[in-house]
Amino acid sequence: MADGTFLPYGTPPTPVPLKAPDDWSPYRNRIEFEVWYRDPRAMAHNIIANPNYKDEIDYVPFREYDASDDTRRWKDFMSRDWAWQQADTISQDPETHGSALVPIILGSDKTTVFVGTGNNEYYPLYALIGNVRNNVQRAHHDALVIIGFLAIPKTDRSHSKDDSFRIFRRQLFHSSLSAILSSLKPVMTTYEVVRCGDGHFRRIIYSLGPYIADYEEQLVLSCVVKHWCPQCIAVCTNLDGGGIYRTREFTDFLINELHADVLWDEFGLIGDLIPFTNDFPRADIHELLLFDLLHQLIKVAFKDHLVDWVAKYLKAVHGTKWSEEIMSDIDHRVAAVASFSGLRRFPQGRDFKQWTGDDSKALMKVFLPAIEGHVPQDMVRAFRALLEFCYLVRRNVITEDTLIQIQDALRRFHHYRKIFDTVIPTFSLPRQHSMAHYVDMIRLFGAPNRLCSSITESKHIKAVKEPWQWSSRHNALGQMLVTNQRLDKLAASRVDFDA
Repeated sequence: MADGTFLPYGTPPTPVPLKAPDDWSPYRNRIEFEVWYRDPRAMAHNIIANPNYKDEIDYVPFREYDASDDTRRWKDFMSRDWAWQQADTISQDPETHGSALVPIILGSDKTTVFVGTGNNEYYPLYALIGNVRNNVQRAHHDALVIIGFLAIPKTDRSHSKDDSFRIFRRQLFHSSLSAILSSLKPVMTTYEVVRCGDGHFRRIIYSLGPYIADYEEQLVLSCVVKHWCPQCIAVCTNLDGGGIYRTREFTDFLINELHADVLWDEFGLIGDLIPFTNDFPRADIHELLLFDLLHQLIKVAFKDHLVDWVAKYLKAVHGTKWSEEIMSDIDHRVAAVASFSGLRRFPQGRDFKQWTGDDSKALMKVFLPAIEGHVPQDMVRAFRALLEFCYLVRRNVITEDTLIQIQDALRRFHHYRKIFDTVIPTFSLPRQHSMAHYVDMIRLFGAPNRLCSSITESKHIKAVKEPWQWSSRHNALGQMLVTNQRLDKLAASRVDFDA
């Protein structure tokens, strides 16, 4: 690594050596995993100094109110309570008082470039700064930057479910993140002077911001057991019963006082793991986990849960043969939707194998009238409440009235979904439970439509899949890094030419 850019192709990467556990029999000796990365501090410098963003960056937190009725609004990241709280903490130190806060927002998501090859998985790590406004990010500018490729340790089938291997794999993830972000640690407590895109020099203090991840990755980040909530201590068998929020201090206290088995069974914690946020000041991984509209609501709560539950309900009530007739009629209704701007058509109905996020979003618009008359009214009302919740939280600007409507839609959804008890005996589902935290997270981090895994999914195309297609497919990672490096240099040169 040099000057915040990837090393040229052919230069050996700097490996991250970690010793495997002694009881992990296939790998008793020291092994090394290559983690390619660029300096996140240099990445932040480049974005802050970009003159294209000079009018689209907020250097201080603020609170936004509606001019008509003086109610609070949540939109851009720096208008949110979390940024305000961080700035208050920084201002209490005389050495950092008056410095501008620059939150580093991270996101990671495994992606598959091609199913037909053997080594087809990559684990990109993305970063952006929270100062850039939402409209820039939604316009798919280069505010979101790939800063590394994480290692994907694998073993043979006989040891893939071994507890030692799982612990090692998760700790490697945290150790890699800690090493990648290590250059930021000194400037989290001592300011540095940085030239900004408007030509002014400002004192900057960095902080780890929220982390964009789906539920499975949130479990790895928070060191929480599967089926538990990574944000609160609600019991996994009754998530809807609620529970206090997890905190770094509370988690450390439990780990120091309780046995590992008690932590696992009663609190859903894995005491053998150390989160990467413990290496940095003012960072609490339980607080920094974000909402995920794409996976929590659109792909899972709507498509994987309610849509599939309708088919199971019809089969349980009407039998296999008649339920297939009803589902066929539902598909005919979906296919018969008239052409309209912004409305996607499904000529073969909804019964296709490979679903994308766009498919689920399009089906949300036409599925409600398609099931009318075939299912009880409470099922229709449950769909309506969920759809209202989804569309409300996807707004660009969230107001106090919107938060009230979100809470009302969630209450109605919990009430009407009870009709599915005949099909699904329990509703202790982590992704549906996460909906209960949306109002609090909106107050902390603002409108969810920018801080969602959909932005990392869309970035996969430009940063991973297209560079892989342009490579020779043999040892492609180094070639992909060079491609990303050159694309970044071309983008930087365009900014210089415009200036």
